[in-house]
Amino acid sequence: MLCPSLARRDGSPPTRGSSEDPLTLISRRLRPATLALAAAGAALTILAPAGLAGAAPASASAPASSSTTSSTASASGAWAAGTRAYLVITAPGDTTSVRSAVTDNGGTVFAHYDAIGVVVAHSASASFAATMRGVSGVQQVGATRTSDVPADAYNPALPSTPSQTPTTLTETNRWDMTQINADKAWAVTTGSATVKVGVLDTGVDDRHQDLAPNFNAADSVSCAYGRPDTRAGAWRDVDTHGTHVAGTIAAAKNGKGVIGVAPNVKISSVRIAEPGSGLFFAENTICGFVWAGDHGFKVTNNSYYTDPWMFNCPDDLDQGAIIEGVRRAQAYAESKGSLQVAAAGNSDYDLANKTTDTSSPNDSTPVRRTLTNACIDIPTELPGVVTVSATGKGSGKASYSNFGTDVIDIAAPGGDGASGVYSTLPGGKYGNLSGTSMASPHVTGVAALMVSVNPSLTPADIRSRLAAQARDLPCPADRRCTGTTAKNGFFGEGETDALKAVGGATQPPGKSFQNLDDMAIADNATVESPITVSGVSGNAPATLKAGVDIKHTYRGDLVLSLVAPDGTVYPLEDFADSDGTDNVAKTYTVDASAETANGTWKLRVRDIATRDTGTIDSWNLTF
Repeated sequence: MLCPSLARRDGSPPTRGSSEDPLTLISRRLRPATLALAAAGAALTILAPAGLAGAAPASASAPASSSTTSSTASASGAWAAGTRAYLVITAPGDTTSVRSAVTDNGGTVFAHYDAIGVVVAHSASASFAATMRGVSGVQQVGATRTSDVPADAYNPALPSTPSQTPTTLTETNRWDMTQINADKAWAVTTGSATVKVGVLDTGVDDRHQDLAPNFNAADSVSCAYGRPDTRAGAWRDVDTHGTHVAGTIAAAKNGKGVIGVAPNVKISSVRIAEPGSGLFFAENTICGFVWAGDHGFKVTNNSYYTDPWMFNCPDDLDQGAIIEGVRRAQAYAESKGSLQVAAAGNSDYDLANKTTDTSSPNDSTPVRRTLTNACIDIPTELPGVVTVSATGKGSGKASYSNFGTDVIDIAAPGGDGASGVYSTLPGGKYGNLSGTSMASPHVTGVAALMVSVNPSLTPADIRSRLAAQARDLPCPADRRCTGTTAKNGFFGEGETDALKAVGGATQPPGKSFQNLDDMAIADNATVESPITVSGVSGNAPATLKAGVDIKHTYRGDLVLSLVAPDGTVYPLEDFADSDGTDNVAKTYTVDASAETANGTWKLRVRDIATRDTGTIDSWNLTF
């Protein structure tokens, strides 16, 4: 599933803003995000997913097999109702005997990846998995779906080719790029064309004016259904998500539209989403990772989770096989020099303290499951994968972003509220999305810049340097955030810093002060919570951070301000009266450079209505 920006963890229907607001769309399964689309200078509009209509006729040629890691059984048989997909796992090497057993026990071999000992099998037999588990040499067998394999798997239709709209938009320094100092990093390097980055996603519009200069068709592919389809255009977008991600990584610095973090590296599309459903099954991810390893991708971006389970639990026979198959594929890619970067998810969920899941399986009827931390989000929580949480404008935790101590590795801008991440969309268009799906490609782009400067870096080197060069972010006034300023559950090692990653230097954050005392907020009342600052020389910075954690049953009642020691009032936020969301957990950036730092600062909270009350739980200031 996509990382809720276009799809993923959220099943909400599309929603529209007011007549003054851009239209918005909440994605289904990607790492949920908010979407606003714009044609070059035209009115905002909602686009249909790019690959869900106008598909090529069924007579299109069959997909080619991978020359190195997979192949198909003879025509893989004809589709039949009840056909399910399975991972059959054996020792890496020659899988001939296991493939023969698949055929002998009522299955067909759809693909096989001998280097990692994984066979993708199809069967309509209800006893297939149990029978294969008893075969000599078979280590694990698991169904990858709770629904039938689509008939399209046997003769895939090509995605449509969207007509292109030339843009009149010119490049500007966007907030997300300046927040991670990408605009300053470009003075050092814009990336090397020898660095290949894989976008494992819904596909990429390779003809987009901002992507075509950097698109690598030779190494692009569709891995939908679990085997490589190398036909020209098979990699194109069947939604909009992958094209947006690709632009954040490597939109060209060509004077048009937007600039990616690494605007001169090469991007390859590895489409792992299936058309129609838009789901990302395990065999698709396995195909994508093996492809990445065999085709020299230095880094891949993964803004999705592996369907149909939001979390896979090792004590379940099917899910245990999914974990092992994808783990092996990721380890294989890394052994070939490829680093995987993944989005953390958009459910505001503590990945370090899992309890329940009510959204899985998402390809049939979800059930309520009790979880432990042994159950993992894949590929996000696999060993070696860099897990990225999202910040909003100003480097506070994005309201939707998942978190978790020792799970989150690093943070990056994902957008929040009115400030989304602006990037490319199919058909020459551009638009805003918010989600950890948008955060992850910022880190992917920074990793690509690092390798451009030093091509000898290994995946382990890149992981280490991403951590060391991130800008430390303290926990906001939110008790769910545990850890230190240097490393915590919201931001991991901190927010990625492109300038520092390529050899530049940035100013570290200053001292932090907090007030953890609860203060009640009554109806139609104003309260102030103080923090006394001392030991800070000179004036406050132009980027003073005020982290706020308020528990309230209707935040539309609230008006927040920061009061300086001399009484100057700095408005933080006047929530819309119609905002019925509970609570406030945000970090605000205030230009307080005219104020003496030392003294008593106050968080002022006004409640302007009746019926709903709350508490200032805690708040902090970081200089």
